[in-house]
Amino acid sequence: MSNLPLASLRAFEAAARHGSFVRAATELTLTPAGVSQHVRTLETWLNVRLFVRHPRGVTLTAAGREFGAAVTHGLTHIEAVAGQLKLAVQRRPVSVACIPSVATRWLIPQLPRFRTAFPNVRINILYALEARTPEAANADLLICHGVRPNTGAVELLNAETRPTCSAEFLAGHGPFKTPGDLLASELLHDETTEAWARWFSAVGIITAPKAGPIFADFNLMIGSVIGGQGIGLCPTALIATEIARGSLITLFDTPSDTDKAYWLIQAKSLSPEAEMLRDWLLAAGHEWE
Repeated sequence: MSNLPLASLRAFEAAARHGSFVRAATELTLTPAGVSQHVRTLETWLNVRLFVRHPRGVTLTAAGREFGAAVTHGLTHIEAVAGQLKLAVQRRPVSVACIPSVATRWLIPQLPRFRTAFPNVRINILYALEARTPEAANADLLICHGVRPNTGAVELLNAETRPTCSAEFLAGHGPFKTPGDLLASELLHDETTEAWARWFSAVGIITAPKAGPIFADFNLMIGSVIGGQGIGLCPTALIATEIARGSLITLFDTPSDTDKAYWLIQAKSLSPEAEMLRDWLLAAGHEWE
């Protein structure tokens, strides 16, 4: 295939298929003279006459018919394989690594709306674990929690926490008129007791909070809060649905963890589908708050 004039093959195939330089030129957005030049280039390279030219048009030679059939078959096969490859790339899932609490309480409930808007985009949800970059999680996008991890991180959701309990717990153990009233109640802890200590300090109380149950993460603790087992410092953004319907109650507006957020970080290179999901998630996060 050394020096084979590949560009001329497409022009020849169209001319052979149509039996006309004019119709081939229309299909390829060329001039008839341009198609003719491509055919001559190919004839010169092959040292074979492919068309008989006459005043009313052109006619394929025997060699032209044989070569035309081979070229049409080859280009059709190439086009089919190229289409399959392109489709495979387009169908590559977009991977989102996410901490469990955001996945279960915000991301997964949002997915039906995204799937309705973009039915051809497949999504994989992965555990973020301790990853601080999408590459570390082998993902296109990463949703993590904490202070801003890097300059490329974009705030997805506010992570401020507030004292929260179920309506059932409030009815049985309330009212809680001042922050100090919480000290004698059943306090639920997310990972450590430090979060409650910080919140009490913010409202001017330095007494150590009651040592209630400690849960490994918020995803576990919220089950206890919803079950009416005590009061937890909950990220308001992740319980907005329960607050709206009145099953969970925010007891005081003073927030803790005001320096933290849920961040969206993208990999260095994104597919168009990953870019669509990124933009959609950011818009959904903005609407949520």
